[in-house]
This record gives sequence, structure tokens and C-alpha cells, in this order.
Amino acid sequence: MRRPTRPPGPLVLREARAELPVLVCLALLTALLTALAAAGPGLLDRLAGHALASRLGQEQRARPGLTFSATFEPADERLPGARDADLGEDLRPATAVIGNAVPEPLDGSLAPYATRVVLPPVTTRAGGRDVGLGLVYASDAPGPAAYTEGRPPDPDSGTAEVAFSTGTREALGLRLGQRLPLRPGTLEDIAATAVVVGFFTTDAPAASAGTDTTGAPAASAGTAPEDTGRLWREEPLLSRPAPHREGGAAGLDLEARALVAPRTVTTLQKQAEVTLTVTWHLRLDLDAPAAARFAGERGRAELARLLSAYPDDARMAHCGERAAYGGMYCPVGPHPGSALEDTTRLSGVLTAFGTRWNQARTIISFGLASLLVVGLLTVVVTASLAVRRGLRTLRLRRARGASPTGLALAAAGRTAPAVLLGLVAGTAAARAVAGTAPAYGYGLLVALLVWLVLPALTRYALRDRTTSPGHRTTAGPARRRLVAEAALLLLAAAGVLALRVRGTASGPDPLLAAVPALLGLVTVAVLVRCLPPPLRLLARWAVRRRGAVALLAPARAARDAPARALALLVLVVTLAGAVFGQLVTGTLADGRREAAAWRAGADAAFLGAARHPGIAGQLARTDGVRGTVHVRQLRVDATTSADGDRYGVASLLAVDAARLRALAPGSRTARALDAARVTGPARGGETPVLATDGRVGDVLTHTLHGQRRRLRIVGTLPETVLHDPALGPLRGSTTSRDRLLLTDNRALGDIAPDDFEQTALLLYGPRLDVAALRALVPRVGAHAATGELRVRAEEEAEAAADGTVRVLVAAHTATTALTALLALLALVLDLTLSAPERTRTTAYLRTLGMPARSASALHVLQLLPLVLAAVAGGTALGLALPELLGPALSLRDVTGGPAAPAAGPDPVSVAALGGGLTLLVAVAAGLETFRARRRGAGAVLRLTEER
Repeated sequence: MRRPTRPPGPLVLREARAELPVLVCLALLTALLTALAAAGPGLLDRLAGHALASRLGQEQRARPGLTFSATFEPADERLPGARDADLGEDLRPATAVIGNAVPEPLDGSLAPYATRVVLPPVTTRAGGRDVGLGLVYASDAPGPAAYTEGRPPDPDSGTAEVAFSTGTREALGLRLGQRLPLRPGTLEDIAATAVVVGFFTTDAPAASAGTDTTGAPAASAGTAPEDTGRLWREEPLLSRPAPHREGGAAGLDLEARALVAPRTVTTLQKQAEVTLTVTWHLRLDLDAPAAARFAGERGRAELARLLSAYPDDARMAHCGERAAYGGMYCPVGPHPGSALEDTTRLSGVLTAFGTRWNQARTIISFGLASLLVVGLLTVVVTASLAVRRGLRTLRLRRARGASPTGLALAAAGRTAPAVLLGLVAGTAAARAVAGTAPAYGYGLLVALLVWLVLPALTRYALRDRTTSPGHRTTAGPARRRLVAEAALLLLAAAGVLALRVRGTASGPDPLLAAVPALLGLVTVAVLVRCLPPPLRLLARWAVRRRGAVALLAPARAARDAPARALALLVLVVTLAGAVFGQLVTGTLADGRREAAAWRAGADAAFLGAARHPGIAGQLARTDGVRGTVHVRQLRVDATTSADGDRYGVASLLAVDAARLRALAPGSRTARALDAARVTGPARGGETPVLATDGRVGDVLTHTLHGQRRRLRIVGTLPETVLHDPALGPLRGSTTSRDRLLLTDNRALGDIAPDDFEQTALLLYGPRLDVAALRALVPRVGAHAATGELRVRAEEEAEAAADGTVRVLVAAHTATTALTALLALLALVLDLTLSAPERTRTTAYLRTLGMPARSASALHVLQLLPLVLAAVAGGTALGLALPELLGPALSLRDVTGGPAAPAAGPDPVSVAALGGGLTLLVAVAAGLETFRARRRGAGAVLRLTEER
């Protein structure tokens, strides 16, 4: 009688219970990888939005992003109400029109925050000194709460009331109620007396919330709290006076600014019969969704189009078709006015940001690609563990007639719920992280890859290994392995070459994602080939020594090297990504410092020194300045005297070589001039120069003011000199196509200072008094009038605050940390995969008398070659990546500066990363050993089992 079969239910439950840990692991990995793939594009856009908003804020910190201006004449007395007109009220409709003309996509992000009128300076006398006083009406002027003494000027007062900052009060010795006679300066035909009615502090916000005196919003919706004092940055002379600049009214000691009411402006305008200019300041503040929307390539093009079209719309809304006729046909209340003129730098900012972000996106994408590669390798290890555990059952079913394909499909069916659950969780997490609709296609693709791994490995494990008689050979696997390695090497070389030639794509780049895996596979293939021979030599050497551990450890490591390829690949890719990340962050830090030094030239630099010798002299005498060096630039169009051919336009740079050598002994410019003996005045009517192009001995001639001058090339200008920071302030204005000539300042002593195109005064001193320097040359202002001061410490602080760099470093740090966690999981699973065989070997050795301590040492030493190979291969690959990928991973566009920063590794950081990888392996080995110790020898050995 046939025995009835048992219902399959309990067996299915037992199998499901046994596979539950693997299914949970697959679900978690699917959720993580799906979230990364689906959220990747949106997350990159979000990071780009943060970087763009930071860049716009940094660019508009000291100056408005967009300004409109219009000129207006004194009020037409024939118009009704002209005598009682209030300029503040008259400007209100124009301000509202400008705000209402903002394109709808920028509504709430772009708005007028200030309306200002600055009168030409008058002269007055205060504190025993003659002062050039500019009177300013500002709609964002501080309210009564900002006044430490007195009050703001009264809009209805019939007298000229003025208010000063507390810094100006101390500098000029002013007091409340003091009467200041206003006399003609740049503003002529003035005879009035101003009364000091208050003193305000510039530590308080410049504008209150709500609306200003013109009815316009005081600040746009996205304005950060630190931007409320922009009035003092945009009109620095309101904070404190500055030395009188050259070119203004003669006989003045200082220049200052004071706040006045609108009525004072119109009163003085009428008295002087002058045309004044009103400016509306606007700032582009993008919130997070808008910044993310406009940060991409298409978004930047759309934003540029909106910013380009907006001024025309504002002009049309303000004045209609009359704006096309010119003249004063656009009245401001009773004042005849002109059409709106616009000024902006935001289009250039967007272009520069696009170049920087494309490079940063490539680097971040590389980190994400490495993370996905390690994640998929972890999936492969997990699936391999599942197949290994169920291999006996699978082979039994195969022997009973089940097909390999059917068993693979059954495995796919069992893992489908876990993968589907992970897909749902991953896409939900992607939506939360990215803040936008996730890229479902990428998430589905990754989930599909995860789902297919287990069926594919199941089918591979059950493949038919039989071959026909006469074709069974041991050379087949070796030949196939060699062909696979050669194909892998060709693929990796092609991928690297393609990235170097075509660069990277603006969107998701499959080639960029594949290159880390291909390079890691090539590295592992080389390591697996190179690792066994030295280990076998070590084992032969150990035969002559006592003890079995020293013999068995290298022998087993050499035998198991191919089996350890997957774990080795995980460790190599992880360490390569970490080393590359360290190179990126270190190179960014060095590049920012180099770019700051390039812009400043020295500890500080004053551009325009020849046009402002008085200010330059005062800067040189400021506390903390140890010495100064003059750098000058003259544009010449030379010909060669030998054959009369045109040499071309060149930039002739001249420096004080002796002073530069004394103040900056490491200067490459000073060393080059000394080596060529170009350190003195011209000799024989010829000026010795070093040239980037031209033969030594050639004589170039050029004409200056009708006089022919001769330049003799005495040497070639070294490439390193072109990157010398001392030349940076002036070389920043030259193009890469310009030929450069270099000489000593004394050789050009007969050239008038005004003939030089640009001049800079380099200031050296370890402890510069930046506040005193800024008092002489404000950070913002009309640089054509006061020159430009660059302080190296300020340039470094501004570079450190760059949002693109912060986003790049944070993203790479996060991806490296996640990659390390996945590598730890993969390593633990891989050790678990090989645990039965290792535990069985240890049990045999224990039964033969090996102590427990020696068995543990054998386990550790067996893993040591794996660790050393991973450290060597991962470090070498990480250090080689910048050179392998070349232009695809250049950082020059991110850091700025004269050249791409050199990717110099930090030995301490690299050693720390290698130690971290060793610790990672030690932790994984410890976890696996702790788990193995809980199983006795009887669980792995049987009396009838053959070794």
C-alpha cells in the first residue's frame, strides 16, 4: 500500500522561514538602491538649487543683482500740486509698476527692496576739516529704533535735516543740532544750511519688515537675516567717511554720506537746477523649489531668458511706447523723467555657475555610481549566500527532474514580494528625499537588476557541467578566464578613453556609472593574478619553520584568492572611492587657497594704484603693512625688428623685482627675473624682457605716444611664472591668447603712470589691519573712483563659503560613508558564505591538536593578504583616477585660479583610510568569528565525512 504524501505546506513554510533573513536583506538593499537611483536626478537638482541659491546670495551680498535707473528733472511748476509734491510718494507708483512687471515664474523671488537717490557731493566743514558730503535718500533707511541719538529726518520739514552714522559722528566730531553750511561742490549753485537731527548705528537692520516709505516691499520673500544690512554694504560711506579720492573737488580731506528726507532732495535739486538719478535695487532670492527648478541646464536657460525679457517689460509698463523716443517723456509725478535703464550681472553669474556645477555634478555622480556598484555587489553576495545555503535542496530537485530554468523561475517568484516591497519603500523614500517626483524608470531598472540576480545565480549553479568525450580539457576554463580578463581590460580602457575624449553628459551618464566598476574589476583581476605567486613562495619558506599556522595561512590564501575576488572587488571600489573623495576635498581646499592667493596677489592688493596715488600711499602706511610691491601692465602691439613682421598684441608686465624678492622670497617671478638678470633699468635704449613666445635675442618694437621703443627678448618666460600669485591681480584681466612679456619696473621708469593699462599695489604683512584698509577703500563702491582693494583673508573666507564646494564635499562624504556601510555588510555576508568550509577546516585542525588561539590566528592571517591586496589596489586606483579620467574630473572650474589645482594626496589621510579599511575587515571577521564560535565541531563534522 502506498504511503500518502505529506502536505507541502509545512515544507514550504520551513523553506520560507529559512530564506526569511535573505529576503529581508534583499528587501532592504532594494529599498536603498532604488531610493538612490530614483532620487539621484532629483537629489542632484536639489543640491544644484542649494548651490545656485548660495552663489546668487554671495554675488548679491554687496551689490544688487538688478538695478533700474531713471533720470528726472525738477518738478514742473505748471502742473497742479507740483509745489507740495513729495518725492517719496511720487516714486511709489513707479516702484509698484517695476514690481508688478516681474515675470510670473519669478513672482516672490524678484522684487524691489530699495529706492535711492544720491545727490552729487556738496562741501561743508566739520571737525576742522573740509568734507565732501553726499546726501542720500534711501527708502530702506533705518527707522527710529536704529537711532542712538536724535531721530530720522522729518519728511515734512522745510529745512534740510541730515542724519549721520555714529562712525561718521566720531570721525567728524559732530553733535546733535549742529548746523552745517552746504556749499557748492560737484553739485553747484547750492547755498543752504543743514541741521544734524540724529545719529544711527549701522549694527541695526537697515530696513524693517513690511513696506518701505515708497510702499514697496522692504525685502523679497527669500531674504536671509544677514542681508538686512545691505544699505551699509551698498553705500559704505554712510557707515564711515573715507579719504578724499583723486579727481574730485580740490582741497577736501574726507568724503562722507548723510541721510536726508525726500523733500530735501527736491529742494536742493530745484535750487541747483540739476537732473538727478533714481535707482531701484532688486535682488533675486530663490527658495528651494525655485532654485532646484532653475539650477539645471534648461532651467538656467529659462531663467536667463526671463531676466533678459523682464527689463523690456518693466520699461513698457513704466512708460509705454514713449520709452522708445528717448528724452523726458516718462514723468515721475510732476518731474519730467526718462525711460528705465537696467544693469545686471546675473546672466554672467548663471553662465559661470553652469560651468562650475557641471563639473561638480560629475564628481558627485562618480560618488553615487561607486555607491550603486558596491550596493549591487552586496546584492550579488547576498544572492550567492542564499544559493549556497539551498544548493543541496536545489540539486535534489534537479535530480528528481526539475529543470534549472524552472528552479530559477521559482527563486524569482520567492524573491518577487521582497523586491516589490523594497521598490515601494525605495520610491517613497526617494520622493521624500528629493522633494520632487522620483525617477521611477531608474528605480524600476535597479529593482529589476536586484530581482534577477538570485535567479541568474541559481541557474548558473545548476548548469550542466558535462562535456562530450574527447572535449574534456583543463585548458578550457583558463582560456575562458583569459579571454574574459582581456575583454574586461579593453572595455575599461574604452570607457576611460571615451570619458577623456567626450567628457561627461549633463544628465545621468551610464558610462560614468560603469567606469568605476570596470576599473575595479580590472584592478581585482590584476590582484588575483599577482597575489598567489608570492603567497606560494611564502608558504614554501614557511615549510622550513616550526608551526602549522605560518604554513597553512599563505597556502590557503593563495588557493582561495579567486574565490575572494568578489569581496576584494567590494573593498577595492570602496577604498578607491574614499581615497578619491579625500583627493577631491583636499584638492578643493588647496585650490580655494590658490585661487584666493591668485586674486589677491599678496596679503592684500590695491588695483588702480597709479590713478589713486594718494590712497595707495595711505594704504602703504597702514598698520601691519610690512612692505609693498608695484605691478604694472602695458598692452603693446609689437613688430620684430629683424624682418618687420607683426609680433602681435602682448601684455607687458613689470614688477619691482628686488622688493618682491625681499618680501616674497619664494616668488617664481622674482627668481626668473634674477636668473635672466632682468633687474635694472633699460640698457642701450632696449628694455630686456622675458617672453612666452619668441626667440631669444629677437628685438621687438612698439610705439607709445609716437615714440618707438625697443624690447629685447633675453629669455623664455617659464610656465611656473604664469601661475605666480604676484601676477594674479593683473593677469586676471588678460585672456589666455595674450602673449606675455615680463620685465623689471625700473626698465620702464620713463613711462608715465597713467600710460599703464592697469596697476596694482601688493601689500605684504602677516597682521594687516583690515578695518583700517577698508576705511580707506570700501569693499563696495565706484571702483573707477576709489580703486579696488582685495584682501586675501576675505577672498579665502568668500571661497570657503561657496555653496558649490560645500555641496560637493557634503555629497561625497555622505556617499563614501554609505559605501563603507554597504561594504561592511557585503564583507560580513561574504565571510558567512565561506564560513562552513573555514569552520570545517578549523574543526579538523582542532581535532588534530591545534590550540584554539592558533586556529583564530590562522583565520586572521588567512584574511591578511586580502586586506593588504585591497589596501594596495584601492589606494592605487583612487590615486590614479584623477589622471585616468583627466578632463572629466577637473576641478579648475570649481575652484577658479590660474590652472587646475594639483591633486596631491595627503599621506596621513591615505594611511587613515587604509587603516579604516583594515578595521572594517577586522570588524567583519570579528562578527563572523563570534557567530562561528556558537557552533560546535559536531555541527560541521560527521564521522563518515571525507575531507
